Amino acid sequence: MSAEKTPGRLAYDDLTTPSEMTRDCEAVRAALRPAPSIHFADFPREIRKRGEIEYSAAAARLAGALNLQLDGD
Repeated sequence: MSAEKTPGRLAYDDLTTPSEMTRDCEAVRAALRPAPSIHFADFPREIRKRGEIEYSAAAARLAGALNLQLDGD
């Protein structure tokens, strides 16, 4: 038979005290933002558009070269 080797640290042996780990958890919890809601009632039913979409002259030239219609014509 061979002698069993015991590890220097057990798998369940914590490096810090429970009070230190509790303070760490509380600090992380305080730093986190709350998760967004997944409930339909928490969001507005209709979101208004911001008005006209603006595009640069370079985008207009590129669209013209690709035969795209940016102004709805």
